[in-house]
Amino acid sequence: MCNRYRIEAEFDELWHATRPHRDMTNRANPTTEVFPDKAGPVIRNADGERELVNLTWGMPSPPFVTKGKPDYGVTNIRNVDSPHWRRWLAPQYRCIVPWTAFCEYEDTSPKKTARWFALDKSEPLAFFAGIWTPWKGERGSMKNPRAGEHELFGFLTCDANEIVKPIHPKAMPVILTEPAEIELWLTAEWKDAKQLQRPLPSDAMMLLPLESAEEPMLI
Repeated sequence: MCNRYRIEAEFDELWHATRPHRDMTNRANPTTEVFPDKAGPVIRNADGERELVNLTWGMPSPPFVTKGKPDYGVTNIRNVDSPHWRRWLAPQYRCIVPWTAFCEYEDTSPKKTARWFALDKSEPLAFFAGIWTPWKGERGSMKNPRAGEHELFGFLTCDANEIVKPIHPKAMPVILTEPAEIELWLTAEWKDAKQLQRPLPSDAMMLLPLESAEEPMLI
């Protein structure tokens, strides 16, 4: 499960790569690293136009998960046949999530180690296939709940390819790299857009060398 990613890109690079109709971030450079239940930039469909906006990472959890408690959110969505997720698969709820590297945790001993994946060593800009929704309720923890109106996002996952599988065998994010893929995801009917829920070819990405600053850690 991808619960950490980074965006090493300036506002202008992100803007020119996606050409949204409006900016709701006040031209802010993206947050370098994004974590669950924190803000991250997305380009979404809103009122018939595309806008760059910061939303909270983590879609609403099914009620049987929260049981009336504050919701920490679901960051990664796999089972799109579930009635809980089907409501957000129409184009008006789709978005793209910019990233330059994403993290999975290697099962090392005695502590797990953060490992990073990117398209190549230069960490070029790419996008996850995301969904978003407005939501009213309590977010966060029992200790620090945040009640009110929220705008939330998550992204789809799929089978892991041969690059990701040795680190995280169960799944990887759905990655979009071509303008035609982005356009298909943001505009097509679900019967066509769902074809994008597939692993990126292994020769199109890499596992980055272990970063000296990334010591093994508990999660």
